[in-house]
Amino acid sequence: MTNNLKNIQSEENELIAACIRHDQIAQKRLYEKYCKMMFTITYRMLNDYDNSNDALQEAFIEVFKNIGSFRNESSLGTWIRTIVVRKAISKLKGESRFESLESVRNTEIYDWSDGFTAEYLNKAIFSLPDGARTIFTLIEIEGYSHKEVAEELNITEGTSKSQLYYSKQLLQKKLKELYQ
Repeated sequence: MTNNLKNIQSEENELIAACIRHDQIAQKRLYEKYCKMMFTITYRMLNDYDNSNDALQEAFIEVFKNIGSFRNESSLGTWIRTIVVRKAISKLKGESRFESLESVRNTEIYDWSDGFTAEYLNKAIFSLPDGARTIFTLIEIEGYSHKEVAEELNITEGTSKSQLYYSKQLLQKKLKELYQ
C-alpha cells in the first residue's frame, strides 16, 4: 500500500472514531465529504428536491446513530450509500409512488451519435416512472446486482431483470421524444 492510501485510510478511521464520540465537527466533515454524492443518488431515485433532502437527512441521522457498527468490510462511502439507497426506497414505498412498469411497445433503435448530450439522458431518466427510474438507477448507475435490488425492493430477481429491460426500452423511447 502506498503512503498516500495509508494516510487516507488513517484519516478516515480518525474521522469515524471522532463521529463515534459524537464530535459534531467530525460529523459535519463526514457529511460534507459525502453529501453531494449521496444527494445525487436520492435525487435520481426520487426526482423530487424536498423528498431527496429528507431522505438524505434521515440517512445521515442513521449513519451517525450506527457508525459504531461500521466494520470496515467495505468502504465507508459504500456503507453510507447503502443506507441512503434504503432511505430513498423507503420514501418511495411510504408514499406509494413505487409502481410496476407498463409494457413498452414500438421501441425503435435510434442513432444518438449526432449531438446527443448528458442533458438529454438526465431529462429522460427523470421522466421515467418512479419504479423504472429506481431500478435503472440502482443497477445501471449505482452498480447494484439484480439480487441486491430484488432483496431491497422485495421482488424476485426475474422481476428486477424484466423491469430493467422495460425501463431501458422506455428510456430509449423517451430519449427519442426528447431528442427530436
